[in-house]
Amino acid sequence: MYEPIRTKSVVHRMGAAPADYPHRSRSEALDIQLAGHLAALLAVTDELGLDEAAARIAAQVARLRGAQPTRAPQSPSPSPSYDPAEGTDTTTALHQRAHDLAARALLVAASRADTTVAILAAERMDAHAAALTSQDLAGAL
Repeated sequence: MYEPIRTKSVVHRMGAAPADYPHRSRSEALDIQLAGHLAALLAVTDELGLDEAAARIAAQVARLRGAQPTRAPQSPSPSPSYDPAEGTDTTTALHQRAHDLAARALLVAASRADTTVAILAAERMDAHAAALTSQDLAGAL
């Protein structure tokens, strides 16, 4: 079904010595990718005002990056507003975005076998799915 690769990679065709360009291991690349997904999830979680969840996510970002993540100043509470362009309120859109980001983090965490982040991401997916469901039910009333 798959055809084997018949040409050498661009890097090998350049003829450059391996020390001429930076290398990252697969593990390092996954760490960077996972930290990025978690940082994006942290930003949305902060915007939703979920302090406890944000603290847990920030701890994992700090573990992966080796430094505390930069966070936006806290607003008192999120004010749900209607976005006519999307036809939804912004809280619903934020929960959907957070759910998607948690799913991406779960995928990368599973590929790097990081159980702690995988469990955290799965919990966040469940929480945001529940929030979306309750908002859908409230909108139907």
